[in-house]
Amino acid sequence: MHIFVFSYFQIFSLSISEIRREYMRETFSENDAELNPFHQFSKWWKEAMDSSIDEVNAMTLATADKEGIPTARIVLLKDYSEQGFVFFTNYMSRKGKEINENPHATLLFFWKELERQVRIEGAIIKVDEKESDEYFNSRPTGSKIGAWSSPQSTPISDRSVIEKNVQQYEQQFAGQSFIPRPPHWGGYRVIPSYIEFWQGRESRLHDRIAYQLEGNSWKIQRLAP
Repeated sequence: MHIFVFSYFQIFSLSISEIRREYMRETFSENDAELNPFHQFSKWWKEAMDSSIDEVNAMTLATADKEGIPTARIVLLKDYSEQGFVFFTNYMSRKGKEINENPHATLLFFWKELERQVRIEGAIIKVDEKESDEYFNSRPTGSKIGAWSSPQSTPISDRSVIEKNVQQYEQQFAGQSFIPRPPHWGGYRVIPSYIEFWQGRESRLHDRIAYQLEGNSWKIQRLAP
């Protein structure tokens, strides 16, 4: 009798290397690119919205601490303009502490249905309190209670800690039509100095058009895939 032993790594590493797909949906050239990267983003954003992409506003946020050690997570875009790209979070979270130490960030959108990526790099600042208040006031009651209840990124013994906090704040705000924004919660704005648009192409020869801010104007260039 022959006994064959395969490790977990062996079984799954064999198939991982075979995972691939060709990108053939669209092209993107310098002639197609808007002169202003925010106009180009708006164009792609509209097409993404019209494509019924699930959680179209989901984006990877990468930050780094004062030592330059990076972390990344998914957050949700809540507004954008030529002033920058806005999301909201707990200021005392790991991302908040890293932003305080090293106020630079990268955002990455991946819209696989359109075979597109958008990478945004730049400085990051807090939005003003009025803007944070306006967005917080638009949130469902459960989300407001959640913002008060979670000491985000802090180790806790088990889920009951959060459940007890929720119960406490539900009682505290019971019957109130207005729940104030916690002082530790609000928005950030990424102010781009670099925006890159990536369109998947066949044989991994993708189209990459980058906008680099130089002074008060944007320089457009093609990058090798």
